[in-house]
Amino acid sequence: MSDLDARLLAAHGRDDRPALVTLYSEAADSARDAQAEGFYLTHAYIFSLELGHPAAPALHARLKAAGREE
Repeated sequence: MSDLDARLLAAHGRDDRPALVTLYSEAADSARDAQAEGFYLTHAYIFSLELGHPAAPALHARLKAAGREE
């Protein structure tokens, strides 16, 4: 298990949603393919919407640029 995976699991275990936005964004940045990037971006975006997190607009823009939303 990678360090990032361990940090994601720990954040889920604590229900630390601000950390999940950051960690899923980090995972998207380091994803090896477009499918994985989209998966992680989607999770980061959902958690950001739930929180009213300031990263939500940028995450949404990335999803749109990746063709994940029209």
